[in-house]
Amino acid sequence: MKPKRKTFDFILMLPPLLLAGFGIVMVYSASMVTSYLEGEPAYELMLKQAMWFVIGLAGFLFACFFNYKFYHKLTKWIVLLLIISLFAVLLFGATVNNAKSWIYIGSFSIQPSEFVKIGIIIYLASVYTKKQEQEYIGDFFKGVLPPLIITSLLVGLVVLQPDIGTGAIIFAIACSVIFSSGIKFRHLFVLISIGFTVLIALGIHMLTDEKISRFTGAYQPFADPDHGGYQLIQSYIAIATGGISGSGIGQGIQKLGYLTQAESDFIMAVIAEELGLFGVLFVVVNIAIIVLRGLFIAKQCENRFGALIAIGISSMFAIQSIINLGAISGLLPITGVPLPFVSYGGTSLVVSLFSVGILNNIARHVNYNRNLKELTTEEEKQPSANPFKTKNKRKIAQSTRRINTKKARP
Repeated sequence: MKPKRKTFDFILMLPPLLLAGFGIVMVYSASMVTSYLEGEPAYELMLKQAMWFVIGLAGFLFACFFNYKFYHKLTKWIVLLLIISLFAVLLFGATVNNAKSWIYIGSFSIQPSEFVKIGIIIYLASVYTKKQEQEYIGDFFKGVLPPLIITSLLVGLVVLQPDIGTGAIIFAIACSVIFSSGIKFRHLFVLISIGFTVLIALGIHMLTDEKISRFTGAYQPFADPDHGGYQLIQSYIAIATGGISGSGIGQGIQKLGYLTQAESDFIMAVIAEELGLFGVLFVVVNIAIIVLRGLFIAKQCENRFGALIAIGISSMFAIQSIINLGAISGLLPITGVPLPFVSYGGTSLVVSLFSVGILNNIARHVNYNRNLKELTTEEEKQPSANPFKTKNKRKIAQSTRRINTKKARP
């Protein structure tokens, strides 16, 4: 009797697909008026998001069936492609919202820094799995420091765009994987201290009036309601007027030119206004299910490489969601971080779906191994179905004992 094939984790599959479909609807609601005023069809951004969803769904299905262990062998090529793409952005990229983060291929735009998030997870998981096998993980100079050179290069190239928010997220994701790899706490403390010092120094060096206004606007929005605090105040109004059930899909007011970037970074404010507390809970609960399920899979996975990838992906979704929700509520500065699966943005949606596909592939292997163990245990407990085989085994055992007894006599 063979164990069941690698089964899908439906608890993990349903939430990202629900969020992505819900995001397409909310992108249409948040952008239809501004798109029309700009001379484009009201459904323009919705169609683009739907197109990226189809591409992301193909990536999701591919990642579900593609054995995650093979990424271990592709690590060098993944890192090389990431470095080349980030250098290409600095040389040939287009500037959007004061950041040179995009590469245009015809009418399509790609943000390579989004791919760095999943790429850095695979790279660090691969490297630190080898360090654990070689027992270098406790040595700072052999086990911890070498991978940080590549990590620092990738983060540095993102910060130079300049995109400090995405760079900080990549650094935080890297810290979560490194911490879970089993390094010593004091080594992690040194790593975090150095990383934050460098990020703060770069941030101060690249400070502009706009970036300063983001910090002051986050914590003192009413001190400058027409400039630095304007966006957050509009977000407050959207959240406050939504109440419990909201005003209804398409009936929001703040998206009508008051709240900028309503379809991307501040889409949760539109959800709060139009669907109220119920809409916000729908998004938060589904993201929480993905994160917690990913951590559960990491705990069940006996393969170090798979466990570290699962932790990294779960941390990626958790960190992005916390920063996005913190920005719209005034708990954190506005950094331009999209909400996973929901915000408008093709590259972000594709990377999110592909990442959760990898997570599901790890879950399939975990389920297969569990089924195999359960089947083996059941076969060991059950007596042999053929009584003649059992009788013959008993006779062979008795004969073996007689022979051993004769040999033992002097």
